[in-house]
Amino acid sequence: MSEFKTAKKRRLIKQISTAVIFPIVIVGGWFYPLLGYFIPICMVGGISIAFFRGRKWCDWYCPRGSFFDSAIGLISPGRQIPALFKSLPTRITMLVILMSVLTVQIIRYWPDPYKIGMVFVVMLTITTALALILAVIYHPRVWCCFCPIGSISNWVGKGKKPVQIDSALCINCKLCGKVCPIQVSPYKFKGNGTEKVLDGDCLKCGLCTAACPKKALKL
Repeated sequence: MSEFKTAKKRRLIKQISTAVIFPIVIVGGWFYPLLGYFIPICMVGGISIAFFRGRKWCDWYCPRGSFFDSAIGLISPGRQIPALFKSLPTRITMLVILMSVLTVQIIRYWPDPYKIGMVFVVMLTITTALALILAVIYHPRVWCCFCPIGSISNWVGKGKKPVQIDSALCINCKLCGKVCPIQVSPYKFKGNGTEKVLDGDCLKCGLCTAACPKKALKL
């Protein structure tokens, strides 16, 4: 478990380094709307990385995801994330709603850079309020399950740099699922020989590989 504690500590340090950006953008954006343009940069960054490394962006590069893991995680009960929030209809519905609202508002305020920046700030504020409510009730990463950028990253990044599980070594202790920050269950992919964990929500954080007592997992 010392390896797991080390991996968790290193990940936390990385998350804190990006988490500090989040309050600056969401609070500062109300006074200086141009900070809102940091949001589309994150959107493009998350999807771009997904083509090569799946949802790695959501692990610690994403300031909001890192903030919720490192800060809100301290007060969240960490309950099981309801399947509803991971379902395809929920993901598509949220994607359509947010992208439609965003498009309409940008067209409405075009070409005023300050008002367009504020559109992003307002969107970030509203979705964060929803994410906070769900985190306090269930788990810090509930929002990440149907975040539009997370969903797109899931779809385009599925199968990229997957965790692999050696069925011969796995003892079905399920510890990998218990330490996963977004509640992926690698052990469910166990078959014959070495299998790939193809859940598109995998954050490639490596906590499961560090926690496995039999070293049956590798990333």
